[in-house]
This record gives sequence, structure tokens and C-alpha cells, in this order.
Amino acid sequence: MTAGAPAAAEAGVQALTDAHSQLAEAVAFHGYDEGTHATLAASRRELTVSIPLRRDDGSVEVLTGYRVQHNISRGPAKGGLRYSPGVGLDEVRALAMWMTWKCALLDVPYGGAKGGVAIDPRLHSRAELERVTRRYTTEILPIIGPQHDIPAPDIGTDENVMAWIMDTYSVSKGHTVPGVVTGKPLSLGGSLGRSSATSRGVVHVALAALDSLGIEHRAATAAVQGFGKVGRDAARFLQQAGVAVVAVADQYGAVHASGGLDIEALARHVDETGSVVGFGNAEPIEGDELLELAVDLLVPAAVEGVINAQNASRIAARVVVEGANGPTTREADRVLADSGVLVVPDILANAGGVIVSYFEWVQSNQSFRWGLDEVESRLAERMLGGWHDVTRFATQHDLTLRAAATALAVQRVTEAHRQRGLYP
Repeated sequence: MTAGAPAAAEAGVQALTDAHSQLAEAVAFHGYDEGTHATLAASRRELTVSIPLRRDDGSVEVLTGYRVQHNISRGPAKGGLRYSPGVGLDEVRALAMWMTWKCALLDVPYGGAKGGVAIDPRLHSRAELERVTRRYTTEILPIIGPQHDIPAPDIGTDENVMAWIMDTYSVSKGHTVPGVVTGKPLSLGGSLGRSSATSRGVVHVALAALDSLGIEHRAATAAVQGFGKVGRDAARFLQQAGVAVVAVADQYGAVHASGGLDIEALARHVDETGSVVGFGNAEPIEGDELLELAVDLLVPAAVEGVINAQNASRIAARVVVEGANGPTTREADRVLADSGVLVVPDILANAGGVIVSYFEWVQSNQSFRWGLDEVESRLAERMLGGWHDVTRFATQHDLTLRAAATALAVQRVTEAHRQRGLYP
């Protein structure tokens, strides 16, 4: 078993428990019957595959991969692919369900899916990762495609992995199929603005949340947990908006500067050293300590379950905007709500990636490319539209933003399911 796998498995169980609890609350709110609840709770398809890998030294190891399609009532399944040593089926199930709600909430015509391979990409060569990707793609080939299920990058994967998936799928079809994945390199039909879309979306709603509390951007402080795909650009965009980002953490440690960090300089340091640790003009702090800083805005943009029953009472931020999927457990959610902390849920806050993935898919299917300004203006329109929908629903029904977002999304999926009917 991979090091850290037991803890990751436990986190996966917790994530799935939280996802089902959120769904149950939405079903109760709407008064749906047990059959509807069971339909919404069940995954449409789940595939577990073995992935034999020939290492560069000639040895062979067998990895495990997953692809879960939760719901396809509103369109093809859509969701990321993560490479992480602790990936398990429960985690992927939870993430696929959250993708269903995310797509419905932002009115993107997709259902939810997710995939994963239990591998630590840091311990494998590029050639080994390519072999893993191509074998994984071959194993899940029967259930993916531009009208069936469209993977995208997630933790541990990137545009190169998407290129390998696209090529493997295209070879099997005998012609190039760029729409089978999103998050591709620009040279292969990727969209301008896709790589930073999740971060931009996070910042759009973060600034709107600060505005809703009357907090001036240029007087605000923020802490960002995670300095990868989401956290790095989120910190940069927040700083550009005038927010002082006073602390940043990655998996190795954290740094803090009360007057605000120089994010561009920090990014160069990370590029050179691989971590935020050791960055000059900042003091080192523990990664968990970052979560409890007295800031206006906290952006957990790393992994699931970092705000939990153990630390929720010590969260001092006025606003939490979930850049990661499932960073706040159900128990912590209740504590934060009772403390008056405004939590912008993941299915709204980090939806920028799937929005621009949708734009990329549309462009690929049309063999056309939009300009960056058009992509970013459409992204802002969708994110702020989602923010207004959720806050309006929450106000009308006296719900937290998470309960409102989930209830609104579940309502849209249920409506699509009922309009299509039950076959046979």
C-alpha cells in the first residue's frame, strides 16, 4: 500500500459522507421522494482498472485507476483526472457528485465525472507517466469521448497528460478527436485562458464576497493554502486586485509577511526551489497555522478536509472561498456558520475551470478559437451570474451559501431527469 494511503482512504470516506449528507439536505429541502433521492445518490457508472507499468529499469508494477460518471441527465460527463498516491474509489465518487452539482449550478450542459490513478507522479519519470496515461486511457476507452465523458487536468496532471489522452483516443478512432479532453496545449486546440480559469473564478467570487460584507479590496488581507494549479494564480490575481496576500502554504510548509508577500517573487522562488519554504522577506510558519490567521479572506486551494472539526473553531477569517474540492468537512461547516464566517462553497467558487473547459470543448467541436478577452469576459459573466443566483436563493430561503448552491443545483439536475423520463 502506498505511504499515506490509509489516511487518504479515510479522507475519501469522509468526502463521500459529506457529499451524501449535502445531497440529503437538498432532497429534504425540496421534499423529493425516496426514489428521486436514490437516483441522485447513485453513480451512473463506475470503472476500476488495473494499470501495469513497465518502469524505466525494466521492473513492472501494477497501479489502480478509476473513472466514475455520477450523472449524465444534463449532458456528457465532465471531470478531472488526478494522479495522487492516495486516490481511492470513495474520493472519486464524491468528486464526481460534486462535479454534477457544479455543472448544473453554473448552467454548463454537462453531468459530473471524475478519474484518478493511485500514483505519486513525483516518483516517476516523464516516460513512465506517459505509459501510465496511455494504458489508463486504453482501459477507460469504452466510456469516454467528446459526447460521452471528457477528462481534464486535476491534481498531479497537466496539459501534457491531456495531450497523451487525446492522442491515445484519436489513434483508436483513426482520426484526431480534440474534443475528447479539455485543458490541452494551445497547439492541440486548447483554449486561451484555460490554465488560469479556476483561479480567476475563485477571485471573481472572492471579491464579490468581500463586497457583500463591505470589505474594501485594498484594505483586505488574504491567506492562500496551496500554491499549485489554483492557489498560485489566485494569489497573483488577488494581489493585482489590491488584496494583501499575507501568507501562502504548499505541501512542504508556509510563509507569512504581515505587510503582504511579493507573489511574483515567491513564484520565481518556487520555480527555482520547488517550494515556498525558504522564501526571503517572509517568516516561516506551519502550514496548518496559515488556516487560523486573522485575515479577511482564506482560500483553501489544496486538498479535501483541511478545515475540520478539530480546527474549525479557530478559523479567524471572515470569508472562506473554497478553491479546492471539499476542503471543509460537514462538521466544520456547522461551526463556521454558527461563528458567522461566510463560506463560498467549492461547487461555486472553483467552477471557473469547468466553465472554460466547456468553452474549450465548444471551440474544439467547431474547430475555432475565441480570443482571450472573450473567454475571460464570458467567464466573469458566468461566475458572477452564479454568485448572484446562489446569494439570492440563500436569502430567499434563509440558507447558507453551500446549502443554497447544492439545493439549486440538485433542483436543476432533478428537473432534467424528470423531463427526460425513466427508461424503460
